[in-house]
Amino acid sequence: MVDGPVVTVRGEAYREVDPEVAQFTVTALARDRDREVVLTRLAERAAAIRVLLDAAESSIDRRETGDLRVRPETRRSGERVVAWHGSVVTTVTVTDFTALGEVMLRLADQDQVAVAGPWWSLRPDSPTYRAARHDALTDAVQRAREYAEALGAQVTDLIELADEGGSVQPQMMRMAFDAETSAGGPPQLDFDPQPQQVHAAVRARFAITRPALS
Repeated sequence: MVDGPVVTVRGEAYREVDPEVAQFTVTALARDRDREVVLTRLAERAAAIRVLLDAAESSIDRRETGDLRVRPETRRSGERVVAWHGSVVTTVTVTDFTALGEVMLRLADQDQVAVAGPWWSLRPDSPTYRAARHDALTDAVQRAREYAEALGAQVTDLIELADEGGSVQPQMMRMAFDAETSAGGPPQLDFDPQPQQVHAAVRARFAITRPALS
């Protein structure tokens, strides 16, 4: 138990930094009255996407294929199937942004392929988070000293320190491309990576000397 006056403060820090990671999705689509035809076309288009991603392997950090969907389209009056719809989504992650636009447009130029993104972010282990936490702690110490000084006292010890978490507020940008509309070949496209706003906060209790209030 602390014997003496205590000051409790909240320290905060904000940083705006460039993104480190970009993600986008590539979706192969198929539709036909015959389910087997849909599955065959879907497999062929997914394979074509893999070939293009293989060619751009040096620019890609990770790719994950998932979210396979095959569903029937029925008439409103019953369960009679009039067509089958299929899609398979591949998520691509890159950290080299120089070829990002070129890779996305090459994919979007394929038949029955939709491309969406990019979404910008930081790596989970980005040093920016640690730097923001350090700044928040420095802010807490500075605030405690300012309050103590206003009372004619001094900070003598740290009693308690709690991490109040943080957040990332990206300036989101989303663009979508549909290969069916790129009749004359894909245009050139350059992206401006969107800044990421990182926030960190701590709550701290400090022991201070007796205030000189008189």
